Amino acid sequence: MFPTRRSNSFLRKFFDSARMQPARQRRNAHWKTSAPTALPGSETFAAQSTLPKLPVPALEATLARLKESLKPIAWNEAEYHAVVSKIDEFGAETGPLLQERLLRRQAETDHWLERWWDDGAYLGYRDSLVVNVSYYYGFDDHPSHLHQTPAARAAALARGAMLFRKKLKQGKVTPEGTKEGPFCMDTYRWMFDCCRIPGSDGLDWSKSFAVEGDTGDSGHIVVMRKNRVWKIDAAVNGRILSTDEFERQIFQIEHIYKNSTHLSPGVGILTASNRDVWAKDYSELANSEHNSNILETIHSSAFIICLEEGAPLSPEQKSCVLWHGHFYNGQAIGLQNRWVDKPCQFMVYDNMYAGFMGEHSIMDGTPTVRLCDEVLDALASPSFDHGSGLSHSLPIPLDWEVSPTTAQAIVTANAAALDLINSQVLSYHLTSYGKDEIKRFGVSPDSWAQMIIQLAYRRMMGNEYRKGGTYEAATTRKFYKGRTEAIRVVTSESDAWVESMDDPHTNNVNRKELFDLATKKHISLAKLCGTGQGIDRHLLGLKKLLAESEEAPALFSDPVFARSSYWILSTSAIFSKHFNEYGWGEVVPDGFGVAYMTGHNDRLQYTVTSRKEMPNSKFIAEIASAARDLYKLHINIDASKSKL
Repeated sequence: MFPTRRSNSFLRKFFDSARMQPARQRRNAHWKTSAPTALPGSETFAAQSTLPKLPVPALEATLARLKESLKPIAWNEAEYHAVVSKIDEFGAETGPLLQERLLRRQAETDHWLERWWDDGAYLGYRDSLVVNVSYYYGFDDHPSHLHQTPAARAAALARGAMLFRKKLKQGKVTPEGTKEGPFCMDTYRWMFDCCRIPGSDGLDWSKSFAVEGDTGDSGHIVVMRKNRVWKIDAAVNGRILSTDEFERQIFQIEHIYKNSTHLSPGVGILTASNRDVWAKDYSELANSEHNSNILETIHSSAFIICLEEGAPLSPEQKSCVLWHGHFYNGQAIGLQNRWVDKPCQFMVYDNMYAGFMGEHSIMDGTPTVRLCDEVLDALASPSFDHGSGLSHSLPIPLDWEVSPTTAQAIVTANAAALDLINSQVLSYHLTSYGKDEIKRFGVSPDSWAQMIIQLAYRRMMGNEYRKGGTYEAATTRKFYKGRTEAIRVVTSESDAWVESMDDPHTNNVNRKELFDLATKKHISLAKLCGTGQGIDRHLLGLKKLLAESEEAPALFSDPVFARSSYWILSTSAIFSKHFNEYGWGEVVPDGFGVAYMTGHNDRLQYTVTSRKEMPNSKFIAEIASAARDLYKLHINIDASKSKL
């Protein structure tokens, strides 16, 4: 769902890396079949067999859309005519042959893109998952009717998430979809009881420990406090622990707080390293049978709860600590107390602020939004089933055997994490109006929010604003194993409107007409992408089917073509009424990550991330200004109409 750093140069390096790495931890070719679905008769997965395959768009249609998308990206007419000539050459020569191969692949596989996308976008990515891949959500306050301590908040989240897990394992999670039909639920298989494993051959994988036929009344969770790992058996005698049991009856989480008085070795920081470095350090760590058992306990846990130090207060502080953890006195404290390879981690701070960190490789954000939403909805209700009982188990501390090699690896990983954290900056803005006002103007809130981003970036960058493309994630989950497609937000229509907003020779009526054309175009592109008719995934598939002996078409090295998928602005929207913060990192070094929400009635929410050398604060200020100006434009148009 959220974009990750996957430039063309990265993809080339990724496909070379598998041939360069030594053989140690290698994944099984059939690793993805290891995660079961649910019990027979599952409602959750009932529609899977009826979902259509992801289509392969017609070559002519994709190339026509490509030409259209490149026009605002080209810096001059000569550039544009040159790339159009290469597109025509590709369509007449190599393209039809590659299209034939792709259609054959589609016929012979369940999903022609799946393996390429898993590996090229995620599992072959070798830089740190932190900032580059992971994402976060920040939760609203703990319900006032519940016990108000950090241990109580962690216990409630543990109980709520375990109940959701049980519901999922029993196939009772209602499938998502629209009025047009159900969505694919395949990635839900990777929500619990699994973990990403660093591969020493340049390819990671996820390992599932879920058991076919499990009803969800068993399993364990891992809790981390001051870097120490604890195992809690989350179910006893066929029932999930009550909230009270998780919290204090036998002092499960309170016991962990009371018995975590000093920092343990920060082994968790190793998971935030470059993936090849982590693969090497993982091999050293797992050489100890004792450590190997701890690793398996972490990997097989339902999820992790990180009991974090500190008390973040502002939205920016909360966002930063969830995104990459806090740091103090030369130590990346937050990342030492996490295991970023886990798909689901809940964080609870000393002031009871809580949030979520997700690993993105084979599960996009929508399922984890659903998880968190349902858990937080349930806990907010006075009728939530907190359970009852008296267990007789204590949490089990799992202390690592730290060899001198691993001790040095922790020092090195900590330094790399600090460098990464210190390279980043984040800003946050709420507008004074939300979807209610936008819909009153008859505009799609998502298109409105995207046009604000375009206008803000244009004003910030001046005449250099056409340096690259804007990525917006569109879901393709109406197809079997569908994930995302890239909406190319930059269009000739959006450019024309953006230019009109600061053109003294253009009046508001013309600006509004151009805005309507831009949003209409944006909506049409979003719909095309949602039906599997986007540009970028199709072209990736064609490119992947070039034989090593075949010369790459000139189109693939054209500067305008490359620029169009160089995601200067990586954007995406999710919504939960419980999330006051959410975001991820920028995709390219000179770009911005723009996470936004349009679902609130009274505000739009923007979070902008970038490297420190980028004008981040200027960009968020321009977003605020563009949001005001767009609102004024529509107010003025309405006022003019009322006078007629």
